[in-house]
Amino acid sequence: MFSHVMVGANDIEESRQFYNALLGSLGYPEGVMDEKGRVFWFTDTGIFAISKPIDGQPASCGNGSTVGFAVNGPEQADAWHAAGLANGGTTCEEPPGVREGPMALYLAYLRDPSGNKLCALHRM
Repeated sequence: MFSHVMVGANDIEESRQFYNALLGSLGYPEGVMDEKGRVFWFTDTGIFAISKPIDGQPASCGNGSTVGFAVNGPEQADAWHAAGLANGGTTCEEPPGVREGPMALYLAYLRDPSGNKLCALHRM
């Protein structure tokens, strides 16, 4: 359904380091910077990117927005969460774990250095 997701970043190098570690924990290669200073992580199923906002204003998180990353299991979600915390991210929501609802999900939440809310999700 989605071709790509791009989030705003106030400090590209800090965010690049964060996402290289975060996405590296999922097995993805380091991001590639283009001539405009944006960084892209290319996968077989889509693209994730960071950029300073085009309007020149500071990046801010979207209140109520979350970018979700699919993971292969609880162990990978926990590794993702740990990599994020070790590289400038902050934990948010409940601690990583199973959430029951219409289906059981293993979820781990973080905020990136610019405040964007992220989630690792595994369908149990």
